[in-house]
Amino acid sequence: MPSPFLPLVESGASDELLRALGRIGPVILDSSVSGLPQTLTSKPYKAVLSNESTVDDVIRLLDGGCEHVAIPLTLAKDVIGVVPPERIWLLLDVGNVTAISEKVRNGVSGILLKTPGDPDLDFISSFRSFFAPETQIYVHPATTTGPPSPAHIRELQRSSVTLVIPSSKLTLGASSTTQLNVSDAFLSSLVSDRPDGLFPTVVSAFNHSGKALGLVYSSTESIAKSILTGDGWYQSRKHGLWRKGETSGATQKLVRINIDCDSDALEFQVIQEGSGFCHTGTASCFGDLSGHARLERTLRARLADAPEDSYTKRLFTDPTLLRSKIKEEADEVCSAQTKEEIAAEAADLLYFTLTLCVGAGVGLQDIEASLDKKAMKVTRRPGNAKPQYLPHPTQAPIVKAGDAATPVAQPTPAPSTPDDTIKMRTVDLTTTSPSERQALLRRPVLRSDEMIQKVKPIIDQVRSGGDAALKTLTAKFDKAVLEENVLRPPFDPSAMSLDAKVKDAIDRAYSNIRTFHAAQAEKEPLVVETMPGVVCTRFARPIARVGLYVPGGTAVLPSTALMLGIPAQVAGCKEIVMAVPPCADGTVVPEVLYAAHLVGASAVLKAGGAQAIAAMAYGTETVPKVDKIFGPGNQWVTAAKMAVQNDTDALVSIDMPAGPSEVLVIADHTAEPSFVAADLLSQAEHGVDSQVVLVAINLTDSQLEAIEKEVDVQAKALPRVDIVRQSISKSLTVRTTSLEDALAFSNEYAPEHLILHLEDAPAAVKLVENAGSVFVGAYSPESCGDYASGTNHTLPTNGYARQFSGVNTLSFQKHITSQQVSQEGLKELGPIVVTIAERESLEAHANAVRVRLNKL
Repeated sequence: MPSPFLPLVESGASDELLRALGRIGPVILDSSVSGLPQTLTSKPYKAVLSNESTVDDVIRLLDGGCEHVAIPLTLAKDVIGVVPPERIWLLLDVGNVTAISEKVRNGVSGILLKTPGDPDLDFISSFRSFFAPETQIYVHPATTTGPPSPAHIRELQRSSVTLVIPSSKLTLGASSTTQLNVSDAFLSSLVSDRPDGLFPTVVSAFNHSGKALGLVYSSTESIAKSILTGDGWYQSRKHGLWRKGETSGATQKLVRINIDCDSDALEFQVIQEGSGFCHTGTASCFGDLSGHARLERTLRARLADAPEDSYTKRLFTDPTLLRSKIKEEADEVCSAQTKEEIAAEAADLLYFTLTLCVGAGVGLQDIEASLDKKAMKVTRRPGNAKPQYLPHPTQAPIVKAGDAATPVAQPTPAPSTPDDTIKMRTVDLTTTSPSERQALLRRPVLRSDEMIQKVKPIIDQVRSGGDAALKTLTAKFDKAVLEENVLRPPFDPSAMSLDAKVKDAIDRAYSNIRTFHAAQAEKEPLVVETMPGVVCTRFARPIARVGLYVPGGTAVLPSTALMLGIPAQVAGCKEIVMAVPPCADGTVVPEVLYAAHLVGASAVLKAGGAQAIAAMAYGTETVPKVDKIFGPGNQWVTAAKMAVQNDTDALVSIDMPAGPSEVLVIADHTAEPSFVAADLLSQAEHGVDSQVVLVAINLTDSQLEAIEKEVDVQAKALPRVDIVRQSISKSLTVRTTSLEDALAFSNEYAPEHLILHLEDAPAAVKLVENAGSVFVGAYSPESCGDYASGTNHTLPTNGYARQFSGVNTLSFQKHITSQQVSQEGLKELGPIVVTIAERESLEAHANAVRVRLNKL
């Protein structure tokens, strides 16, 4: 059953109000509202069109996900017969009710009636008789003296009429003479048949195809609380009002509340967090998940902990293998004949397809949302297959029909993937709408809450089990059996033995990085006399104990060890703990150990992942506890850093949030195509989720094609071409017409790395407002900053360059302020302080000054 009222969203409605309205049903957009508010992008909505609207406007809205469109009578003759009746409402005034033809009445599924004032029930009843019983009637009073009462909403609903209430007459506060509380309006039609006045409430999983999770009870108070906060609040028959997961952490995000057909029970559609809904730790009180939801959960678990040499792990790490399996299974589904064969082959195809989705961070909820969006479209595609999947004219494959063989058309495999052009998609910034521009700025969704729940058991195990737990987890995840978790200096010279050329390169990189970071250190305190006799000082002190996470294991990443260790060394940190995933034989790669030696590491922890972060955050028998943790890592490391930062028991901070690597390159007509392509690919090879953007300033089609050709040629020559192919296909070329527009887009995007291939690149730097690090001119590749120019390569990603700096010397220091006030200074300053303290009613503050002034 729909909500007892339909909110009309007007211009100026607050995001908080819109979020609450989205939780209790669809909304309708007034014709004055241009575009769907961002707050409602995933919510059902309807729209009112004006007399100036066209058929194309109607189709555009419906194709974009609008459930129903209310059209004026002047547009009805053009729309009816073109658009399905179930998607069209008719917008009427009281005066033109009798002007409706039978064709129009049969061509719509709802009526939005605008009345001059509060609707008269007798008139509404008479008006209702003009239309079929299944036609939905909505009444929108043009002017009213005040908000409607809950009783009036209820009366209209009993007549099968829904009242439209403008958002300006709704509030999240208490109902008044001018506004009605949203919850009061929603509760107007609910009637409990229980002595205690509660409403039975079925809780279902929005992200698991509506799977029933459990049965609870709701009160008017808990419903109002849920609508306001977006959390799952319920009414316990024993303990009163309670928030699901308050103590266990298994909280809920409320998506929508539905009322049943008798208005005496509810459904809460939620996204369940944590271990599950049931107190036993299972997903549901009615048994475990099944079907697609169960498979998704299994695949997510396997993505997290499948053994390195297992088939499942290969599927997640080898894109070519997974693509081949999907194509193989798709072909087998097409060849299957019996019901059993089709079911079995379709299941295999779904398995491998969902594996691809899970590996890319796509869940069933995302797929179902896409399906719902497709189902909303009224425009139909021709439905022709792509040429490469059509059978060759001379081909006559056969399939079995009993024991006979019958020629039938079968799809042929697509052309070999390695031959496909590796190309970025292109958009023109001058023709994009504001909403489309915002979409260009978005990064992949980081499901941090889910990952934090996954790392918590690892963190708890290290916290309770100490060194023994650390060894167990290192054996499980890093496949290394350790005798000791920590190496202490002096490190064994034989364990740092390096090729002379490599050692020289590391030494010179160390020198450059140290020179730049030493220059950042504050030499003298800041001293300011703010008024005579009042001296304020700010001085820096090193963070005493820091933890540096260096990803790797079998990989060789001395650059990260230098980038994190040198500023810690320059800042004067007393304890530098460096965590490095060990090799399978339990050793640390010599390049990283040598870098640890150079930066003066006081301990090298042979562990990676969440277990290393936990060990540094809480300390173990041999691992020193640190005060701040730095360093990049995968989603497990990032989630662990976020988890320990939020734990007051750990009392530890982190450098910054982390996300996939990213680069934005701005190029004009002077740019060398091979340089631009190489810079784009240098970040694209990091991973399939790397973010790569080219902003082209007034480049001709031929100039842009030259860059695209270089991208394709250079990418296919790289060892990591399979990764590059995937990241580049999701990457973006943005065409602009001026340097100012290009930098404006870049500042909105706030990239980790910004590279300027411009005629006068140095002059453009003054326009840069948001970026992790800038590479100025054609001969400043991002790789230099990654390794040895001197700047730091640990930089903010995911748009956080708007708020965060990259790691630097000051990251390893904190600033302390002091003030010294003389007797003469207090005579001048004291009365000011007393006045403000008294105004704030903090008498003890004022007295601390008075007792001194009385002595002078």
